[in-house]
Amino acid sequence: MDFDTVISGGTIVDGSGQPAYRGDVGIRDGKIAAVGKVRGAARDTIDAAGMMVAPGFVDVHTHYDAQLFWDRMLTISPWHGVTSVVMGNCGFTVAPTRREHREIIMQTLEKVEGMSIEVLREGLGEDWGFETFPEYLDAIERKGTAINVAALVGHTAVRLNVMGAEASERAASQVEIAAMRKIVAEALAAGAVGFSTSASKTHVGFKGKPVPSRLAEFAEVLELAGAMTEAKRGIFQATIGPGLFLDEFAEIFRTVGRPVTWTALLSGFMGPGAHREQLEKSQALRGEGLEIVPQVACRPINFDFTFKEPFLFEAMSMFNPVSAADLEGKKRIYADPEFRERFRSRLGPGSRSALVGWTDRAVISHYPPQPELEERALADVARERNLDALDLALDFALETELEARFRVPVVNYDEDEVEELLRAPGTVVALSDAGAHASQLCDACYATHLLGHWVREKGIFSVEEAVHKLTVLPAQLFGISDRGALREGLAADVVVFDAQRVGACELRRVHDLPANADRLVADATGIELVMVNGTPLRRDNRDLLDPEGALPGRLLRHGAANGA
Repeated sequence: MDFDTVISGGTIVDGSGQPAYRGDVGIRDGKIAAVGKVRGAARDTIDAAGMMVAPGFVDVHTHYDAQLFWDRMLTISPWHGVTSVVMGNCGFTVAPTRREHREIIMQTLEKVEGMSIEVLREGLGEDWGFETFPEYLDAIERKGTAINVAALVGHTAVRLNVMGAEASERAASQVEIAAMRKIVAEALAAGAVGFSTSASKTHVGFKGKPVPSRLAEFAEVLELAGAMTEAKRGIFQATIGPGLFLDEFAEIFRTVGRPVTWTALLSGFMGPGAHREQLEKSQALRGEGLEIVPQVACRPINFDFTFKEPFLFEAMSMFNPVSAADLEGKKRIYADPEFRERFRSRLGPGSRSALVGWTDRAVISHYPPQPELEERALADVARERNLDALDLALDFALETELEARFRVPVVNYDEDEVEELLRAPGTVVALSDAGAHASQLCDACYATHLLGHWVREKGIFSVEEAVHKLTVLPAQLFGISDRGALREGLAADVVVFDAQRVGACELRRVHDLPANADRLVADATGIELVMVNGTPLRRDNRDLLDPEGALPGRLLRHGAANGA
Protein backbone atom coordinates (compact mmCIF):
# COMPACT_ATOMS: atom_id res chain seq x y z
CA MET A 1 0.00 0.00 0.00
CA ASP A 2 1.17 3.54 -0.81
CA PHE A 3 -0.57 5.06 2.22
CA ASP A 4 -1.96 3.93 5.55
CA THR A 5 -4.77 6.48 5.28
CA VAL A 6 -6.01 8.95 2.72
CA ILE A 7 -8.39 11.72 3.76
CA SER A 8 -10.05 12.48 0.46
CA GLY A 9 -12.13 15.22 -1.09
CA GLY A 10 -12.01 17.74 1.74
CA THR A 11 -11.21 21.43 1.74
CA ILE A 12 -7.61 21.68 2.90
CA VAL A 13 -6.83 24.50 5.32
CA ASP A 14 -3.13 23.82 5.77
CA GLY A 15 -2.40 26.21 8.65
CA SER A 16 -0.33 28.66 6.63
CA GLY A 17 -3.13 31.18 6.34
CA GLN A 18 -3.16 30.79 2.54
CA PRO A 19 -6.47 30.16 0.74
CA ALA A 20 -8.05 26.75 1.25
CA TYR A 21 -8.38 24.34 -1.65
CA ARG A 22 -9.99 21.01 -2.48
CA GLY A 23 -7.67 18.07 -2.15
CA ASP A 24 -6.53 14.97 -0.31
CA VAL A 25 -4.09 14.19 2.49
CA GLY A 26 -2.07 10.99 2.32
CA ILE A 27 -0.64 9.58 5.55
CA ARG A 28 2.07 6.97 5.97
CA ASP A 29 3.92 5.83 9.12
CA GLY A 30 2.33 8.55 11.24
CA LYS A 31 3.43 11.38 8.97
CA ILE A 32 1.95 13.40 6.16
CA ALA A 33 3.22 11.84 2.95
CA ALA A 34 1.25 13.82 0.36
CA VAL A 35 -1.05 16.83 0.22
CA GLY A 36 -3.18 17.91 -2.74
CA LYS A 37 -3.97 15.41 -5.45
CA VAL A 38 -2.99 12.09 -3.85
CA ARG A 39 -2.52 9.08 -6.10
CA GLY A 40 -2.01 5.57 -4.81
CA ALA A 41 -3.64 2.83 -2.80
CA ALA A 42 -4.52 3.19 0.88
CA ARG A 43 -5.50 0.76 3.63
CA ASP A 44 -8.15 3.20 4.80
CA THR A 45 -9.87 6.04 2.95
CA ILE A 46 -11.83 8.69 4.85
CA ASP A 47 -14.32 10.72 2.83
CA ALA A 48 -14.07 14.38 3.91
CA ALA A 49 -16.31 15.85 1.20
CA GLY A 50 -17.93 19.06 2.44
CA MET A 51 -15.53 19.23 5.41
CA MET A 52 -12.48 21.30 6.34
CA VAL A 53 -9.25 19.35 6.77
CA ALA A 54 -6.80 21.18 9.03
CA PRO A 55 -3.76 20.54 11.22
CA GLY A 56 -4.54 19.52 14.77
CA PHE A 57 -4.84 22.56 17.01
CA VAL A 58 -1.97 23.54 19.33
CA ASP A 59 -2.93 24.77 22.81
CA VAL A 60 0.05 26.47 24.45
CA HIS A 61 -1.46 27.38 27.84
CA THR A 62 -2.56 24.32 29.80
CA HIS A 63 -2.04 22.80 33.24
CA TYR A 64 -2.32 19.08 32.50
CA ASP A 65 0.89 18.40 34.49
CA ALA A 66 -0.91 16.26 37.10
CA GLN A 67 -4.10 15.29 35.25
CA LEU A 68 -2.32 13.21 32.62
CA PHE A 69 -1.42 10.68 35.32
CA TRP A 70 -5.09 9.78 35.88
CA ASP A 71 -6.53 10.91 32.55
CA ARG A 72 -4.32 9.77 29.68
CA MET A 73 -6.91 11.05 27.22
CA LEU A 74 -6.34 14.64 28.45
CA THR A 75 -10.02 15.42 28.26
CA ILE A 76 -11.50 17.62 27.11
CA SER A 77 -8.89 19.07 24.75
CA PRO A 78 -9.11 16.48 21.93
CA TRP A 79 -12.91 16.81 21.92
CA HIS A 80 -12.28 20.25 20.43
CA GLY A 81 -9.62 19.30 17.89
CA VAL A 82 -6.56 19.98 20.05
CA THR A 83 -3.81 17.47 19.32
CA SER A 84 -0.82 19.11 21.07
CA VAL A 85 -0.60 20.97 24.37
CA VAL A 86 2.04 22.86 26.32
CA MET A 87 1.75 22.46 30.09
CA GLY A 88 3.68 23.86 33.04
CA ASN A 89 2.59 27.46 32.55
CA CYS A 90 2.79 30.21 35.19
CA GLY A 91 5.57 28.46 37.10
CA PHE A 92 3.29 25.73 38.45
CA THR A 93 4.57 22.24 37.76
CA VAL A 94 4.67 18.99 39.71
CA ALA A 95 8.36 18.56 38.98
CA PRO A 96 10.94 18.94 40.24
CA THR A 97 9.42 18.03 43.61
CA ARG A 98 11.18 16.34 46.47
CA ARG A 99 9.16 13.67 48.24
CA GLU A 100 8.98 15.79 51.39
CA HIS A 101 7.55 18.74 49.43
CA ARG A 102 4.72 16.91 47.69
CA GLU A 103 2.06 18.07 50.11
CA ILE A 104 3.16 21.71 49.73
CA ILE A 105 3.11 21.56 45.94
CA MET A 106 -0.35 19.94 45.96
CA GLN A 107 -1.65 22.59 48.37
CA THR A 108 -0.19 25.24 46.08
CA LEU A 109 -1.92 23.77 43.03
CA GLU A 110 -5.15 23.60 45.00
CA LYS A 111 -4.99 27.28 45.83
CA VAL A 112 -3.71 28.84 42.61
CA GLU A 113 -4.99 26.43 39.96
CA GLY A 114 -8.19 25.23 41.61
CA MET A 115 -7.09 21.59 41.71
CA SER A 116 -8.84 19.69 44.48
CA ILE A 117 -6.35 18.34 47.01
CA GLU A 118 -8.35 15.12 47.25
CA VAL A 119 -8.17 14.72 43.47
CA LEU A 120 -4.42 15.30 43.47
CA ARG A 121 -3.77 12.88 46.33
CA GLU A 122 -5.83 10.10 44.80
CA GLY A 123 -4.85 10.80 41.21
CA LEU A 124 -1.10 10.99 41.81
CA GLY A 125 -1.06 8.27 44.46
CA GLU A 126 1.55 7.56 47.10
CA ASP A 127 4.45 6.97 44.72
CA TRP A 128 4.58 9.62 42.04
CA GLY A 129 7.39 7.83 40.26
CA PHE A 130 9.55 10.93 39.82
CA GLU A 131 11.28 13.73 41.70
CA THR A 132 13.51 15.47 39.15
CA PHE A 133 12.26 17.07 35.94
CA PRO A 134 14.03 14.53 33.69
CA GLU A 135 12.39 11.73 35.72
CA TYR A 136 9.04 13.49 35.24
CA LEU A 137 9.42 13.54 31.47
CA ASP A 138 10.41 9.87 31.51
CA ALA A 139 7.30 9.09 33.58
CA ILE A 140 5.08 10.85 31.03
CA GLU A 141 6.66 8.87 28.23
CA ARG A 142 6.08 5.59 30.08
CA LYS A 143 2.49 6.55 30.88
CA GLY A 144 1.55 7.52 27.35
CA THR A 145 -1.06 10.07 26.32
CA ALA A 146 -3.77 10.39 23.69
CA ILE A 147 -2.41 13.68 22.39
CA ASN A 148 1.05 15.22 22.26
CA VAL A 149 2.46 17.06 25.27
CA ALA A 150 5.28 19.53 25.72
CA ALA A 151 6.35 20.80 29.13
CA LEU A 152 7.74 24.00 30.59
CA VAL A 153 9.76 23.83 33.81
CA GLY A 154 8.13 25.96 36.50
CA HIS A 155 9.80 28.52 38.77
CA THR A 156 7.67 27.77 41.84
CA ALA A 157 8.58 24.07 41.79
CA VAL A 158 12.26 24.84 41.17
CA ARG A 159 12.37 27.36 44.02
CA LEU A 160 10.63 25.01 46.43
CA ASN A 161 13.01 22.22 45.46
CA VAL A 162 16.02 24.30 46.47
CA MET A 163 14.69 26.44 49.33
CA GLY A 164 11.96 24.32 50.91
CA ALA A 165 9.21 26.19 52.78
CA GLU A 166 11.38 29.31 52.88
CA ALA A 167 10.73 29.70 49.15
CA SER A 168 7.52 31.53 50.09
CA GLU A 169 9.25 33.68 52.70
CA ARG A 170 12.35 35.40 51.30
CA ALA A 171 14.69 36.24 48.48
CA ALA A 172 17.19 33.58 47.42
CA SER A 173 20.93 33.66 48.04
CA GLN A 174 23.42 33.53 45.18
CA VAL A 175 24.21 29.93 46.10
CA GLU A 176 20.51 29.03 45.93
CA ILE A 177 20.06 30.83 42.61
CA ALA A 178 23.00 28.90 41.18
CA ALA A 179 21.40 25.65 42.34
CA MET A 180 18.09 26.66 40.73
CA ARG A 181 19.77 27.56 37.45
CA LYS A 182 21.39 24.13 37.38
CA ILE A 183 17.93 22.51 37.75
CA VAL A 184 16.50 24.66 34.94
CA ALA A 185 19.45 23.77 32.71
CA GLU A 186 18.93 20.08 33.50
CA ALA A 187 15.24 20.37 32.58
CA LEU A 188 16.03 22.11 29.29
CA ALA A 189 18.59 19.44 28.43
CA ALA A 190 16.01 16.74 29.16
CA GLY A 191 13.44 18.28 26.84
CA ALA A 192 11.60 21.17 28.51
CA VAL A 193 10.41 23.71 25.93
CA GLY A 194 11.09 26.64 28.23
CA PHE A 195 10.88 28.20 31.67
CA SER A 196 7.76 29.68 33.30
CA THR A 197 7.11 31.96 36.26
CA SER A 198 4.53 34.23 37.86
CA ALA A 199 4.50 37.52 39.74
CA SER A 200 0.71 37.78 39.86
CA LYS A 201 -0.80 39.01 43.11
CA THR A 202 -3.69 36.60 42.55
CA HIS A 203 -1.32 33.66 42.95
CA VAL A 204 -1.67 32.97 46.64
CA GLY A 205 -0.45 29.55 47.73
CA PHE A 206 -0.75 27.27 50.74
CA LYS A 207 -1.59 28.90 54.09
CA GLY A 208 -2.33 32.15 52.29
CA LYS A 209 1.32 32.79 51.44
CA PRO A 210 2.53 34.10 48.09
CA VAL A 211 3.58 31.35 45.71
CA PRO A 212 7.39 30.95 45.76
CA SER A 213 8.01 32.64 42.40
CA ARG A 214 6.55 35.90 43.77
CA LEU A 215 9.38 36.15 46.30
CA ALA A 216 12.03 36.11 43.59
CA GLU A 217 13.90 39.30 42.84
CA PHE A 218 14.17 40.20 39.16
CA ALA A 219 17.87 39.30 39.18
CA GLU A 220 16.88 35.73 40.07
CA VAL A 221 14.33 35.54 37.27
CA LEU A 222 16.88 36.85 34.79
CA GLU A 223 19.52 34.39 35.98
CA LEU A 224 17.21 31.38 35.66
CA ALA A 225 15.97 32.49 32.24
CA GLY A 226 19.62 32.72 31.25
CA ALA A 227 19.84 28.94 31.26
CA MET A 228 18.01 29.14 27.92
CA THR A 229 20.85 31.22 26.47
CA GLU A 230 23.28 28.41 27.14
CA ALA A 231 20.82 25.82 25.84
CA LYS A 232 20.14 27.94 22.72
CA ARG A 233 16.49 26.97 22.94
CA GLY A 234 13.34 27.56 24.96
CA ILE A 235 10.67 30.19 25.57
CA PHE A 236 10.12 32.36 28.65
CA GLN A 237 6.48 32.33 29.81
CA ALA A 238 5.22 34.54 32.62
CA THR A 239 2.09 35.69 34.35
CA ILE A 240 2.51 39.40 34.86
CA GLY A 241 2.66 41.14 38.22
CA PRO A 242 4.53 43.81 40.17
CA GLY A 243 8.09 44.03 38.92
CA LEU A 244 7.53 41.69 36.00
CA PHE A 245 5.94 43.29 32.98
CA LEU A 246 6.88 44.82 29.65
CA ASP A 247 10.06 46.66 30.73
CA GLU A 248 11.36 43.52 32.42
CA PHE A 249 10.33 41.35 29.47
CA ALA A 250 12.31 43.63 27.16
CA GLU A 251 15.38 43.22 29.37
CA ILE A 252 14.90 39.45 29.46
CA PHE A 253 14.66 39.25 25.67
CA ARG A 254 17.68 41.49 25.13
CA THR A 255 19.75 39.60 27.71
CA VAL A 256 18.61 36.01 27.15
CA GLY A 257 17.82 36.15 23.46
CA ARG A 258 14.81 33.88 23.66
CA PRO A 259 11.09 34.57 22.93
CA VAL A 260 8.90 35.87 25.73
CA THR A 261 5.16 35.24 26.03
CA TRP A 262 3.00 36.63 28.79
CA THR A 263 -0.36 36.00 30.37
CA ALA A 264 -2.54 37.70 29.60
CA LEU A 265 -3.68 40.68 27.56
CA LEU A 266 -7.37 40.80 28.34
CA SER A 267 -10.22 43.24 27.91
CA GLY A 268 -11.33 44.88 31.15
CA PHE A 269 -8.41 43.64 33.23
CA MET A 270 -7.57 47.15 34.47
CA GLY A 271 -10.85 48.82 33.55
CA PRO A 272 -12.56 49.70 30.24
CA GLY A 273 -10.12 50.44 27.44
CA ALA A 274 -7.02 49.70 29.53
CA HIS A 275 -6.02 46.89 27.17
CA ARG A 276 -5.20 49.43 24.44
CA GLU A 277 -2.29 50.96 26.35
CA GLN A 278 -0.81 47.52 27.01
CA LEU A 279 -1.33 46.50 23.39
CA GLU A 280 0.32 49.66 22.06
CA LYS A 281 3.36 49.18 24.32
CA SER A 282 3.61 45.53 23.35
CA GLN A 283 3.44 46.37 19.65
CA ALA A 284 6.07 49.10 20.07
CA LEU A 285 8.47 46.49 21.49
CA ARG A 286 7.62 44.21 18.60
CA GLY A 287 8.46 47.07 16.25
CA GLU A 288 11.93 47.20 17.83
CA GLY A 289 12.44 43.55 16.91
CA LEU A 290 11.73 42.13 20.38
CA GLU A 291 9.80 38.86 20.26
CA ILE A 292 7.48 39.56 23.19
CA VAL A 293 4.08 38.00 22.54
CA PRO A 294 1.01 38.59 24.70
CA GLN A 295 -1.49 35.76 25.04
CA VAL A 296 -5.11 36.72 24.33
CA ALA A 297 -8.33 34.83 24.92
CA CYS A 298 -11.31 34.49 22.61
CA ARG A 299 -13.85 33.73 25.35
CA PRO A 300 -15.09 35.66 28.39
CA ILE A 301 -13.07 34.55 31.40
CA ASN A 302 -15.80 33.15 33.63
CA PHE A 303 -15.09 31.91 37.12
CA ASP A 304 -17.42 29.59 38.98
CA PHE A 305 -16.33 29.97 42.60
CA THR A 306 -17.24 29.48 46.22
CA PHE A 307 -16.33 31.70 49.14
CA LYS A 308 -14.66 28.63 50.58
CA GLU A 309 -11.96 29.12 47.93
CA PRO A 310 -12.36 32.79 46.94
CA PHE A 311 -9.61 32.76 44.31
CA LEU A 312 -11.04 35.79 42.54
CA PHE A 313 -10.58 38.08 45.51
CA GLU A 314 -7.38 36.78 47.06
CA ALA A 315 -5.20 39.43 45.41
CA MET A 316 -6.95 41.97 47.66
CA SER A 317 -5.02 42.47 50.90
CA MET A 318 -8.25 42.48 52.90
CA PHE A 319 -8.62 38.80 51.93
CA ASN A 320 -5.28 37.79 53.48
CA PRO A 321 -6.97 36.72 56.74
CA VAL A 322 -9.56 34.79 54.71
CA SER A 323 -6.87 32.90 52.80
CA ALA A 324 -5.13 31.92 56.03
CA ALA A 325 -8.30 30.95 57.94
CA ASP A 326 -9.94 27.54 58.28
CA LEU A 327 -13.62 27.03 57.45
CA GLU A 328 -14.95 28.38 60.76
CA GLY A 329 -12.58 31.33 60.56
CA LYS A 330 -13.76 32.19 57.07
CA LYS A 331 -17.38 32.04 58.19
CA ARG A 332 -16.72 34.45 61.05
CA ILE A 333 -15.05 36.91 58.69
CA TYR A 334 -17.86 36.76 56.13
CA ALA A 335 -20.49 37.32 58.83
CA ASP A 336 -18.74 40.49 60.07
CA PRO A 337 -20.65 43.62 58.91
CA GLU A 338 -17.43 45.65 58.94
CA PHE A 339 -15.75 43.18 56.57
CA ARG A 340 -18.76 43.29 54.26
CA GLU A 341 -18.70 47.08 54.13
CA ARG A 342 -14.97 47.17 53.38
CA PHE A 343 -15.47 44.51 50.70
CA ARG A 344 -18.26 46.55 49.12
CA SER A 345 -16.34 49.84 49.15
CA ARG A 346 -13.10 48.23 47.94
CA LEU A 347 -14.80 47.41 44.63
CA GLY A 348 -16.84 50.59 44.44
CA PRO A 349 -16.73 53.45 41.91
CA GLY A 350 -13.21 54.58 41.09
CA SER A 351 -11.56 51.22 41.56
CA ARG A 352 -9.55 49.97 38.58
CA SER A 353 -10.10 46.35 39.54
CA ALA A 354 -11.59 43.99 36.96
CA LEU A 355 -13.96 42.90 39.72
CA VAL A 356 -15.82 46.20 39.93
CA GLY A 357 -19.52 45.46 39.42
CA TRP A 358 -19.05 41.71 39.72
CA THR A 359 -22.37 41.26 41.55
CA ASP A 360 -24.18 42.81 38.57
CA ARG A 361 -22.72 40.15 36.26
CA ALA A 362 -22.87 37.12 38.55
CA VAL A 363 -25.30 34.23 38.39
CA ILE A 364 -26.09 31.75 41.15
CA SER A 365 -24.73 28.46 39.83
CA HIS A 366 -25.21 26.19 42.86
CA TYR A 367 -27.52 26.71 45.83
CA PRO A 368 -28.89 23.43 47.22
CA PRO A 369 -31.50 24.98 49.57
CA GLN A 370 -33.33 26.42 46.53
CA PRO A 371 -32.23 24.78 43.27
CA GLU A 372 -34.80 26.85 41.40
CA LEU A 373 -32.55 29.88 41.93
CA GLU A 374 -29.66 28.29 40.04
CA GLU A 375 -28.67 30.04 36.81
CA ARG A 376 -30.55 33.15 37.87
CA ALA A 377 -28.83 36.54 38.09
CA LEU A 378 -27.65 37.29 41.61
CA ALA A 379 -28.71 40.94 41.27
CA ASP A 380 -32.26 39.98 40.24
CA VAL A 381 -32.71 37.69 43.24
CA ALA A 382 -31.28 40.38 45.53
CA ARG A 383 -33.74 42.96 44.22
CA GLU A 384 -36.65 40.59 44.77
CA ARG A 385 -35.58 40.21 48.39
CA ASN A 386 -34.77 43.90 48.86
CA LEU A 387 -31.17 43.03 49.75
CA ASP A 388 -27.76 44.17 48.61
CA ALA A 389 -26.35 41.60 46.18
CA LEU A 390 -23.05 41.24 48.06
CA ASP A 391 -24.88 40.59 51.31
CA LEU A 392 -27.08 38.01 49.61
CA ALA A 393 -24.07 36.20 48.15
CA LEU A 394 -22.34 36.00 51.53
CA ASP A 395 -25.59 34.98 53.24
CA PHE A 396 -26.04 32.15 50.73
CA ALA A 397 -22.43 31.12 51.32
CA LEU A 398 -22.88 31.00 55.09
CA GLU A 399 -26.14 29.04 54.80
CA THR A 400 -24.34 26.31 52.83
CA GLU A 401 -21.05 25.97 54.74
CA LEU A 402 -19.50 28.10 51.98
CA GLU A 403 -20.49 25.58 49.29
CA ALA A 404 -22.84 27.92 47.35
CA ARG A 405 -21.38 28.73 43.93
CA PHE A 406 -21.46 31.87 41.84
CA ARG A 407 -20.32 32.29 38.25
CA VAL A 408 -19.11 35.64 37.01
CA PRO A 409 -17.41 36.86 33.83
CA VAL A 410 -14.39 38.65 35.23
CA VAL A 411 -12.72 39.96 32.08
CA ASN A 412 -13.00 39.66 28.30
CA TYR A 413 -16.78 40.01 28.23
CA ASP A 414 -16.85 43.20 26.09
CA GLU A 415 -16.83 41.66 22.61
CA ASP A 416 -15.84 44.87 20.82
CA GLU A 417 -12.69 45.05 22.93
CA VAL A 418 -12.01 41.33 22.58
CA GLU A 419 -12.23 41.71 18.80
CA GLU A 420 -9.51 44.38 18.95
CA LEU A 421 -7.22 41.94 20.75
CA LEU A 422 -7.96 39.03 18.45
CA ARG A 423 -7.29 41.11 15.36
CA ALA A 424 -4.07 42.64 16.71
CA PRO A 425 -0.86 41.39 15.09
CA GLY A 426 1.78 39.95 17.38
CA THR A 427 -0.58 38.17 19.77
CA VAL A 428 -1.27 34.47 20.25
CA VAL A 429 -4.69 32.98 21.02
CA ALA A 430 -4.31 30.88 24.16
CA LEU A 431 -5.29 30.84 27.84
CA SER A 432 -7.43 27.70 27.83
CA ASP A 433 -6.07 26.83 31.31
CA ALA A 434 -7.08 23.24 30.50
CA GLY A 435 -6.46 21.01 33.49
CA ALA A 436 -6.80 23.85 36.01
CA HIS A 437 -9.75 25.48 37.79
CA ALA A 438 -11.76 22.45 36.71
CA SER A 439 -14.75 23.20 38.93
CA GLN A 440 -14.56 26.95 38.27
CA LEU A 441 -14.20 27.38 34.53
CA CYS A 442 -13.77 25.52 31.25
CA ASP A 443 -12.04 27.19 28.34
CA ALA A 444 -10.44 24.08 26.84
CA CYS A 445 -13.12 24.55 24.18
CA TYR A 446 -11.58 27.83 22.96
CA ALA A 447 -10.65 26.48 19.50
CA THR A 448 -14.17 25.47 18.53
CA HIS A 449 -15.49 28.70 20.07
CA LEU A 450 -13.11 30.70 17.87
CA LEU A 451 -14.24 28.83 14.75
CA GLY A 452 -17.93 28.87 15.61
CA HIS A 453 -18.45 32.26 17.21
CA TRP A 454 -15.76 34.53 15.79
CA VAL A 455 -15.50 32.99 12.31
CA ARG A 456 -18.96 31.74 11.39
CA GLU A 457 -21.21 33.95 13.54
CA LYS A 458 -19.24 37.20 13.78
CA GLY A 459 -17.24 36.91 10.56
CA ILE A 460 -14.16 38.74 11.85
CA PHE A 461 -11.79 36.07 10.49
CA SER A 462 -11.73 33.71 7.58
CA VAL A 463 -11.42 30.01 8.37
CA GLU A 464 -7.88 30.16 7.00
CA GLU A 465 -6.90 32.98 9.38
CA ALA A 466 -8.43 31.29 12.40
CA VAL A 467 -6.77 27.93 11.69
CA HIS A 468 -3.44 29.75 11.28
CA LYS A 469 -3.94 31.26 14.75
CA LEU A 470 -4.72 27.82 16.18
CA THR A 471 -1.84 25.93 14.57
CA VAL A 472 1.23 27.43 12.91
CA LEU A 473 1.44 30.57 15.06
CA PRO A 474 1.46 28.89 18.50
CA ALA A 475 3.61 25.99 17.27
CA GLN A 476 6.28 28.29 15.91
CA LEU A 477 6.27 30.51 19.00
CA PHE A 478 6.87 27.58 21.34
CA GLY A 479 9.38 25.84 19.10
CA ILE A 480 7.12 22.92 18.22
CA SER A 481 8.83 22.00 14.99
CA ASP A 482 7.39 18.75 13.70
CA ARG A 483 3.67 19.58 13.57
CA GLY A 484 1.18 22.45 13.31
CA ALA A 485 0.79 22.42 9.50
CA LEU A 486 -0.40 20.07 6.77
CA ARG A 487 2.92 19.70 5.04
CA GLU A 488 4.80 16.67 3.77
CA GLY A 489 7.16 15.24 6.35
CA LEU A 490 5.37 16.68 9.39
CA ALA A 491 3.44 14.60 11.92
CA ALA A 492 -0.03 13.57 10.82
CA ASP A 493 -2.02 15.46 13.45
CA VAL A 494 -5.27 16.26 11.65
CA VAL A 495 -8.70 17.60 12.51
CA VAL A 496 -11.65 17.35 10.13
CA PHE A 497 -14.51 19.70 10.92
CA ASP A 498 -17.77 21.02 9.49
CA ALA A 499 -17.42 24.80 9.20
CA GLN A 500 -21.22 25.19 9.31
CA ARG A 501 -21.57 23.35 12.60
CA VAL A 502 -18.32 23.66 14.50
CA GLY A 503 -18.68 25.20 17.94
CA ALA A 504 -18.58 24.76 21.69
CA CYS A 505 -21.64 23.73 23.67
CA GLU A 506 -22.79 25.18 26.98
CA LEU A 507 -20.89 24.13 30.07
CA ARG A 508 -22.09 21.18 32.09
CA ARG A 509 -20.90 19.81 35.42
CA VAL A 510 -19.76 16.20 35.70
CA HIS A 511 -18.28 14.09 38.51
CA ASP A 512 -15.57 12.09 36.77
CA LEU A 513 -12.38 13.12 38.57
CA PRO A 514 -10.62 11.01 41.20
CA ALA A 515 -12.40 11.08 44.58
CA ASN A 516 -15.62 11.62 42.58
CA ALA A 517 -14.82 15.33 42.38
CA ASP A 518 -16.66 17.55 39.94
CA ARG A 519 -15.55 19.65 37.00
CA LEU A 520 -17.04 21.72 34.21
CA VAL A 521 -16.86 20.42 30.63
CA ALA A 522 -18.15 21.56 27.25
CA ASP A 523 -18.96 19.28 24.35
CA ALA A 524 -18.02 20.13 20.77
CA THR A 525 -20.16 20.24 17.66
CA GLY A 526 -18.92 19.78 14.13
CA ILE A 527 -15.65 18.01 14.95
CA GLU A 528 -15.86 14.97 12.69
CA LEU A 529 -12.39 13.42 13.08
CA VAL A 530 -9.34 13.94 15.27
CA MET A 531 -6.15 12.14 14.26
CA VAL A 532 -2.90 12.09 16.24
CA ASN A 533 0.32 10.90 14.62
CA GLY A 534 -1.66 9.17 11.92
CA THR A 535 -3.97 7.31 14.32
CA PRO A 536 -7.69 8.20 14.44
CA LEU A 537 -8.42 9.21 18.03
CA ARG A 538 -11.99 10.53 17.88
CA ARG A 539 -14.76 10.32 15.31
CA ASP A 540 -18.29 11.69 15.50
CA ASN A 541 -17.72 12.92 19.07
CA ARG A 542 -16.63 9.59 20.50
CA ASP A 543 -13.29 8.10 21.43
CA LEU A 544 -12.05 5.31 19.19
CA LEU A 545 -9.29 4.02 21.49
CA ASP A 546 -9.22 2.28 24.85
CA PRO A 547 -7.99 4.80 27.46
CA GLU A 548 -6.10 1.95 29.14
CA GLY A 549 -4.49 0.70 25.93
CA ALA A 550 -1.84 2.01 23.55
CA LEU A 551 -2.31 5.71 22.74
CA PRO A 552 -0.80 7.72 19.88
CA GLY A 553 0.33 10.90 21.67
CA ARG A 554 4.02 11.69 21.93
CA LEU A 555 6.13 13.59 24.42
CA LEU A 556 7.53 16.59 22.54
CA ARG A 557 11.01 16.90 24.00
CA HIS A 558 12.47 20.20 22.82
CA GLY A 559 9.25 20.62 20.86
CA ALA A 560 9.50 17.51 18.69
CA ALA A 561 8.62 13.84 19.03
CA ASN A 562 12.18 12.85 18.18
CA GLY A 563 13.61 15.33 20.69
CA ALA A 564 15.61 17.15 18.04
